[in-house]
Amino acid sequence: MLWGFQEMELGLVTLLRAAWVAAILPAVIALIPSSKLSFFQQFVLGFAKRGKIMQSSSNKLSVPQKLFIHFYILAFVWTTLLIAATWIYAYCTTPKISEPMLFSSIASHLTGGSRIFSLQRSHISKEHRSRIAVSIFLLLLMEAQVLRRLFESIYVFKYSPSARMHILGYLTGLFFYTAVPLSLCCNHATEVYKFGLSLIQEFIVKGKDRMLVTEVDWLRFLNPLMQLRWYTWIGAAIFCWGWIHQRRCHAILGSLRENREHNDDYLVPHGDWFQYVSSPHYLAEIVIYAGFVVASGCSDLTIWLLWGFTVANLSLAAAETHRWYLHKFDNYPRNRFAIFPFVY
Repeated sequence: MLWGFQEMELGLVTLLRAAWVAAILPAVIALIPSSKLSFFQQFVLGFAKRGKIMQSSSNKLSVPQKLFIHFYILAFVWTTLLIAATWIYAYCTTPKISEPMLFSSIASHLTGGSRIFSLQRSHISKEHRSRIAVSIFLLLLMEAQVLRRLFESIYVFKYSPSARMHILGYLTGLFFYTAVPLSLCCNHATEVYKFGLSLIQEFIVKGKDRMLVTEVDWLRFLNPLMQLRWYTWIGAAIFCWGWIHQRRCHAILGSLRENREHNDDYLVPHGDWFQYVSSPHYLAEIVIYAGFVVASGCSDLTIWLLWGFTVANLSLAAAETHRWYLHKFDNYPRNRFAIFPFVY
């Protein structure tokens, strides 16, 4: 049984990595400056375009850009579920510090009896618990990101009625905000799933009245946050740096449409990282996901791949946005780069 779940876990990680690689390759190929690839580049850009840079002729396979809110609702619900499941699992597999665990009966009848659960707990090393703690922390950071994006979608951005995005871009967004939270905890997802399934089975068999509840040992409950390594806090600082600047850049973009008589009019944004690049909110997104890489210890290939997808995808979109700005405004600042200051 244990070997079967290990195979499932390996299969999930492999599937996620393969999906990220498959998503990265088209964007990387489209970024290669070669005339031989121009047809493929335009093909990929057709899916990436949205809002002001999307031509009206492409509207047949498009949806309103305001549907961006679907991404953040999905991500919020999915991330919250993963946080709750992983944190309860971490709590119940942490050795007792003082009082009994949250559910006094959880330790019994889990897929065959209390001895199995006790054996499982005894075989979870301190290093493994530390990795689970990092996953919980990464998910908490992701929750902070998607909650802010959800707030901005409702209160900050004033999408023009004519703003559209390609249907494949919409589906890519749904994939991204489903795969990212799972990628942050995929190394433990199978064991957490097994644990949650056992709780559900026990609840069905025993019923609510027989699931005895005792007080929560808060010291043990917060234990995952006390096991974090120094590199996790450095990653969190990088995340916060990008998070703050993305919030500022989004506020600048949102303010350009306030009290505008014509919602299709565009102005050149100024301030914060807009002084250096045309798409600083994309640059901040890359910084945010770089924070995940560092916080994970720079050793998780799955998180590296999701960061690689973020870099490739947003670089492609930023280059197209930069070209649009240069074409639209004769007085556009020529010292700005597309996304990476002084580089690209």
